[in-house]
Amino acid sequence: MALPRFARSDWRLKVDVSTLLLTSQPLMKQALEKRMNWEDFMKRIIKAGIAAMGVAVMATTALAADWTPPGPIKLMIGFRAGGGADTQARLIAEELEARMGWKFIPEQVTGKGGLNLANALKDQPNDGTAIGMVVTETLGYNMAAANAGMTPENFTGLTTTAGFQMGVVARTDKGWNSFEDMITAAKGGQDIRFGAMSPKLADLAYLLGKAQGVDFNIVNVKGGKGVMNGVNAGDLDVGFMAGIQAKGVEAGDLINLASALSEPLVQTPDAPTFADLGVEYSADGYFVFIGPAGMPDEARDALSKAIVEIVSDESTKAGGLIKKAFGGVSVISGDDLTKLLADDYANAGALMDAASE
Repeated sequence: MALPRFARSDWRLKVDVSTLLLTSQPLMKQALEKRMNWEDFMKRIIKAGIAAMGVAVMATTALAADWTPPGPIKLMIGFRAGGGADTQARLIAEELEARMGWKFIPEQVTGKGGLNLANALKDQPNDGTAIGMVVTETLGYNMAAANAGMTPENFTGLTTTAGFQMGVVARTDKGWNSFEDMITAAKGGQDIRFGAMSPKLADLAYLLGKAQGVDFNIVNVKGGKGVMNGVNAGDLDVGFMAGIQAKGVEAGDLINLASALSEPLVQTPDAPTFADLGVEYSADGYFVFIGPAGMPDEARDALSKAIVEIVSDESTKAGGLIKKAFGGVSVISGDDLTKLLADDYANAGALMDAASE
């Protein structure tokens, strides 16, 4: 029997199933009473579903539109000026000004793995006029390791924007075509200078070497750009890079020897993950917008939803940058984000303990 016209593969209209289910019950009663044919019944459900979705969309849009910040929004950026993360934050602010009419005042607050920003932000007004962009590592490993007198509970998580494409990267002219080639060189007596831009990554580099039976010469470097410059200059043999390597890998100048994530890298999916290499920890993390603790729900939700809308739109400069440099958008917000930040902080001790053995 042929499928009804609305169910064929060329049916282009897409409607949220949950919305259809909510709207179908009264219509089903009508259909039974009037002995409506199946196709007419489904058309009426879809029409009702579209109307319901329209109301939901308008309600969501109204939520952001109904909240207006009581003044200019100070945007603290925990990354050096001109880098990919700083550019991402500024492009998001630029688009928010254009779409929402909100005024942003960007301000660089760098140092101590984002802790300087966190310390400056936590005592700011929590009415939505002060937010910051850091990485989840700031509120997790960095905060726990530093005994900073702060926890994730001192902040309101707004939303993540993108994950890291954290790779173990070397120049192709090193002659290493795989991670195994680098380990062979290390076991042959070559001193492998391994660049890491945070204490967490230094711990991971140590555990990676331990799992492979080699001792890396771990060099602490300031920022991902510093690691890349060191690798390109020959001052480092290999190092962690969180997406900044994409152009070099595409050009054939750099190679991702491994993914420092729990998942393969988007650009180099065949590179082994840390789990493949015997390390149970990873450099998973996200760029995240936060505010001071106790931010009212209407301010938190309006800011979060407006940011998500922008980064999810690849036609915006911010969305395009995230797609190109960071492998695409990765949004976590609401209760899920609160749990993620709390878990990262609680689990930081296990990594520190493993690296101290």
